[in-house]
Amino acid sequence: MKKSPTLASTALLALLAHSSMASAQEAALVAQSVALVQEAAVAIDTGDTAWMLTSTVLVILMSIPGLALFYGGLARSKNMVSVLMQVFVVFSLITLLWAVYGFSLAFGGEGKIYGNFDYLFLKGITPDTISSALSTIPEYVFVSFQAAFAAITVALVVGSLAERIKFSAVLIFAVIWFTFSYLPVAHMIWGGGLLAEDGALDFAGGTVIHINAGIAGLVGAYMLGKRTGLGKESFAPHSLTLTMVGASLLWVGWFGFNAGSAGAANGVAGLAFINTIVATGAAVLAWIGVESLLKGKASLLGAASGAVAGLVGVTPAAGFVGPVGAIIIGAISGALCVWGVSGLKRLLQADDAFDVFGIHGVAGIVGAVLTGVFVAPSLGGVGVDDYHMAAQVWVQLKGILITIVLSAVVASIAFTIAKVTVGLRVAPDAEREGLDITSHGETAYHY
Repeated sequence: MKKSPTLASTALLALLAHSSMASAQEAALVAQSVALVQEAAVAIDTGDTAWMLTSTVLVILMSIPGLALFYGGLARSKNMVSVLMQVFVVFSLITLLWAVYGFSLAFGGEGKIYGNFDYLFLKGITPDTISSALSTIPEYVFVSFQAAFAAITVALVVGSLAERIKFSAVLIFAVIWFTFSYLPVAHMIWGGGLLAEDGALDFAGGTVIHINAGIAGLVGAYMLGKRTGLGKESFAPHSLTLTMVGASLLWVGWFGFNAGSAGAANGVAGLAFINTIVATGAAVLAWIGVESLLKGKASLLGAASGAVAGLVGVTPAAGFVGPVGAIIIGAISGALCVWGVSGLKRLLQADDAFDVFGIHGVAGIVGAVLTGVFVAPSLGGVGVDDYHMAAQVWVQLKGILITIVLSAVVASIAFTIAKVTVGLRVAPDAEREGLDITSHGETAYHY
């Protein structure tokens, strides 16, 4: 395995090269050594590459099958196929768009809002190209890792729209919202754009992914309207078993999500890894604790939902805070999201079918704000120089507000375009019969 040289060794070589005591021949040899050291500094590291390939697979596991099964179990049995189909096809669509223009607009160039078209169709990237963002892995690996992030973000929105949206409307929304909401937010925070210049912290996507998707889901729920029969018929999940399996796959895959965002097999990855464990555990206990106080019973659905809330909450903070900070963020996220899927949901009067905003939106906001708090060195935080809590929290809030406004506006436009072109909702009779048969001509189960 090739290792990058230390700054100390590079500095020593440079010092010797300029030493007046060294002969001309010695200086030439040292200069050559410095050049070799600098070349080695940008060489592909096989350990980092292996970890990032593994992390990419784990993030893909989060979407298919993790998210698909989590959402599918929450649906009624007559809509199981439709949910699986939407997640599966959205994932496929976004990975293709990412290769065509998404990566270029998110990570190419130095614009404030967007990148450029330098990497259109991944132009100029070869197996030997080293990532400009992560200097020890191939560019193709970084492209793939970020493709999985983009795909799951758009797929998350499906949970708000389930059981009544046309399949064609989902695809139209996906293309527009990915292009005009996900890509600019990703560039502004991760691609060196506007919010990155301000110092916004989002280690693995609390703002870029979860707040972004949560707001889009909420807008979609409003524009679609409530499901037929809501409040009069049973809308209980048809398979808590599948939901639990999906939540478990999400938790496992999230280690690639968070620890993979370190970009290397190093100590920061280890920090993000342990934070993903403890924050999620704290959130599960917090959710079922609040649920027990309010309802007298702890539910499996609550435990699974709490896990997702904790994973979302710690995502922006994973590589920036210590384990104690992660536990607190997870516990607050889990407890507050109980309100997010109950009291807040009733207040908003939106049929967010699988609580995308109530969990991803709420926990994403909580995590993004608390990242600005627990990144404090005095509270165990790492990785931020010249830290001032009030200033950092304000930067975090600014990123949240910009993302909320942009996502809401773009989602409104995207759903409007879908409505006037193909229509948003299936016919009432088709909705009652179920989208599996009426939209896809097949069923998940045969009795």
